[in-house]
Amino acid sequence: MKLAHRLGYYLGGFSIGIIVLMFFLSGKKTSCAYGPDARVLKNIRSKKLNYTSTFIKDSSAIKDVLKYGNIDFSKSEPRKEPCGSYFIEGKHNDYIASLVIENCDSVANVIDFKESP
Repeated sequence: MKLAHRLGYYLGGFSIGIIVLMFFLSGKKTSCAYGPDARVLKNIRSKKLNYTSTFIKDSSAIKDVLKYGNIDFSKSEPRKEPCGSYFIEGKHNDYIASLVIENCDSVANVIDFKESP
């Protein structure tokens, strides 16, 4: 079989597979969270957030940092007992926000939140 025929069969099957996947996965909340940052942030976002009354005015900033931020594992303590602690940095509006979260089994506690220009 010629290379052109093989390539045609491959591209035809590949395009049919993509269409089938788009049909089955449309409307579902699928994501590709393979990196350690993405997995931990997704885990934290899925839990109830507990924060003190001083952080309530900045709840939108906290949610932005949890959605678009990056975890600094050198400043974090993921194996701390009973709940791991994570240092997360991200942008909110024109500020850089840093957040320390204690990630427990059923709840995530906001320990510290700071914004700096």
